[in-house]
Amino acid sequence: MAFIPFLPWWYAFAGVVVIPLVILLSDIWKWLHMPPGPTPLPFIGNKLPTSKPWIQFQEWSKTYGPIFTIWVGRRPTLVLSDPVVAEELMEKRSSNYSSRPRFVVMGEIYGTGSILVQPYGKEWSLRRKLLHRALTPAALRTYKARQEAESSRLAYQVLHNPTNWEQAFERFTASIVFSISYGHRIDSLDSPVIRQRLEFMHFMASLNVPGAYMAESFPLLKYVPNFLAQWKRNIQDHARAESLANMALIDDVAKSMKLGEEGGYKVAHSLTQTLLSVREEEGLPLLDKDFSSIPASLFGAGSDTTASTMCSAILAFITHPSILDIAHQELDAIIGTERTPTFEDEAKLPYIRALIKEVLRWRPVAVLGGTPHASNKDDIYNGYLIPSRTTVLGNSWAINLNEEYYTNPRTFNPSRFLNEKDPRYIPSLKSRKVHPAKSGHSSFGWGRRICPGADLAVNSLFAALSKLIWAFDIIPIPGRTYDTFDYTDGFNIRPKPFQCIIKIRSESHRRVLEKEKIAADEELKKFPAYH
Repeated sequence: MAFIPFLPWWYAFAGVVVIPLVILLSDIWKWLHMPPGPTPLPFIGNKLPTSKPWIQFQEWSKTYGPIFTIWVGRRPTLVLSDPVVAEELMEKRSSNYSSRPRFVVMGEIYGTGSILVQPYGKEWSLRRKLLHRALTPAALRTYKARQEAESSRLAYQVLHNPTNWEQAFERFTASIVFSISYGHRIDSLDSPVIRQRLEFMHFMASLNVPGAYMAESFPLLKYVPNFLAQWKRNIQDHARAESLANMALIDDVAKSMKLGEEGGYKVAHSLTQTLLSVREEEGLPLLDKDFSSIPASLFGAGSDTTASTMCSAILAFITHPSILDIAHQELDAIIGTERTPTFEDEAKLPYIRALIKEVLRWRPVAVLGGTPHASNKDDIYNGYLIPSRTTVLGNSWAINLNEEYYTNPRTFNPSRFLNEKDPRYIPSLKSRKVHPAKSGHSSFGWGRRICPGADLAVNSLFAALSKLIWAFDIIPIPGRTYDTFDYTDGFNIRPKPFQCIIKIRSESHRRVLEKEKIAADEELKKFPAYH
């Protein structure tokens, strides 16, 4: 009984000294057994850059190696800068590295039900299977007609307004993916629905930059009352607006389907139409918020990213003019001047195909490999411990500019992706190591979390860039200097706005574009415009 008065003191001592000390020793043990990295501060972690973190990560990889550890608070994060390491962990061991870390901001505070942040498991698998219904090889073949039609409209739009090419790219990619998601095309970026979609995408991308929000390091901050946290209130307001907008698009398609049944006509086929039919016939254990996020995620994955890659292509053309000359020569020899290239020509245009791979390699849009992966259980790699729930980032920027896999990686040259028997192949570009991916680059992610719209994006790039290169000279403004590293920040990057000269190659090319625009308009009548 005499010791009872002293118990509160011992509890306080344990709470203030013993427990933190035990936690610290546990963290130090992990730190010593994981891949090396910059030394973290206890309980605080590493100081991470809030702007362009992939650049700092690339520099750290030169010091600590192709796999190193950074700490966000007490949470370890692996950063991978070698494609073989990325393939080993996220491809060969995908059953362990296909989950997601805890997203306090994007997953819990924002919480729109996005498949991007869904942990690996049955709920994620259901969403992925439903999304994949729009992206099977058979489905992709059915989209080629609208992709060719939209690319003809794109070339015509650039012909008549060559200074607004970036906006034309955004409309082109938005229209293709919107028609697949919701059965409607987009004729103008001034359409309220598309302006709203782009705003949602850009906002969500800003939430996923490492170090941007302290709540990721200190999760207790999510419980700060809204009146004391403007940042939190702003995120929640955006989340509510996006969820309501997603459901409004679903409701529009449902109404169109009902009117079509009553009127005896077919509604333009879309992923939403398929999902509504599946839900009616089989039932789906998804809340409306989660259900409506599936077609929205398809739009998010395939619109802004493809437009950004096209912007990088234009920057590459005006800073590497000899590349465009070679592409013109191939198109002139195979296609001529009486028509534009189509998907049927793709196999006969190896340089154009190599050019698309090189754009994707040279400037990956999802610069940190897309949304981070996370481990499900403890693992060992090269003698290092990788604890369960470790965040894993594939630094696509560092991987795609890795000198061991790409000779002169900062130089844009499609010849590195040509067959060695091709006379345009340059032997000096042969690298010391071969990238393990079939595509030859790491721009769409890895394993079970690889971008589901990768093939759709590549098809859109071929349709658009082949016609644009066929039709136009794309040259720099005389006397102007272009910085090929002047890119935006955020989850997805693109070149900061720049100007160039785009002009039609001949009157024959002009006549073909005007003629094909008429046929394109007829094809796209199948997908009513969303005003």
